[in-house]
Amino acid sequence: MRYFRLSFLVTVIGLAAALYWGSWAGLLIAVTLSIMEVSLSFDNAVVNASVLKDMSEKWRKRFLVWGILIAVFGMRLVFPVVIVAIATGLNLIDVTMMAIKSPASYAEHLEHAHVSIAAFGGMFLLLVFLSFMFDDNKDVHWIRAIESGLSKLGKLESIEVVAAMIILMVAQSFLPEAARLTAVLSGLFGIMLFVLVGSFSSLFESKGLDTMIEGTARNAGLMSFIYLEILDASFSLDGVVGAFAITTDIVIIMIGLAIGAMFVRSMTLFLVDKGTLQEYIYLEHGAHYAIGALALIMLASIVVKIPEVFTGLIGLVFIALSFVSSLIYKRREAAKALQEAS
Repeated sequence: MRYFRLSFLVTVIGLAAALYWGSWAGLLIAVTLSIMEVSLSFDNAVVNASVLKDMSEKWRKRFLVWGILIAVFGMRLVFPVVIVAIATGLNLIDVTMMAIKSPASYAEHLEHAHVSIAAFGGMFLLLVFLSFMFDDNKDVHWIRAIESGLSKLGKLESIEVVAAMIILMVAQSFLPEAARLTAVLSGLFGIMLFVLVGSFSSLFESKGLDTMIEGTARNAGLMSFIYLEILDASFSLDGVVGAFAITTDIVIIMIGLAIGAMFVRSMTLFLVDKGTLQEYIYLEHGAHYAIGALALIMLASIVVKIPEVFTGLIGLVFIALSFVSSLIYKRREAAKALQEAS
């Protein structure tokens, strides 16, 4: 329980604030949003853990302390305000006042920016999924019929970027002509950001002279930190937009999503410290399949309305199936070891 103490403390404070701000209705909505955020982001916690386990202790602490502030206030409050400001041409102060005093108008503007949000976040998450699938160094396969072939294709340079761009071109073709350029440019920005972060990470992780090792490790930690924050932003975009389908109260939305974000951080730390990803070998695979499904759902949502409950459930299904598969694998390996010993 020590991993979740701070999360429970934030929950108590957050729900008390929600009760004060929006009475019992506000409290109920905040609880709903926090549960929705956790269900949508559990796969995010697993992927975070897969990156965090290779980071230094110093950068782990920075991710858990500074990262939560960025996740709660930056990605779930400031970032949507910035998006609306760009879409409307208003300054940040005016948009903030709109969010507080006229939340319905704010929600409407955010909805109008949905094509940009979904294309950007969808393409970034899609590349997270494709990079994992096309990794030719990956020797553990969950669904071997799919992953083995894709892993061999990973020997082709930048195959994941090519595949992502093909999917983007197909997705934008279903849009009205007036919205196609917006979708393509937003999607390309998501692709460029993923490639840049990956390129800088590779640069900083490369071997250098002994005198440069300390600086290289520090820079590699910084790039991993940036990658995790961008990944969190991509996940939070879908959650923020979906939250406005439940309520237009920006304060209640921030409280609910903040509680969910805290539990995601706690789960990340728990998974790292307990070595869960090493113990349950297919869990990381399930998380990436969930991310791939979320990416496709975000791209599909440009054209059709998709219920949030479906988005959350499909991620949980992949996680649950990969967990069960990991248990079966563990028991099979244990039985094999026992048979060899006897």
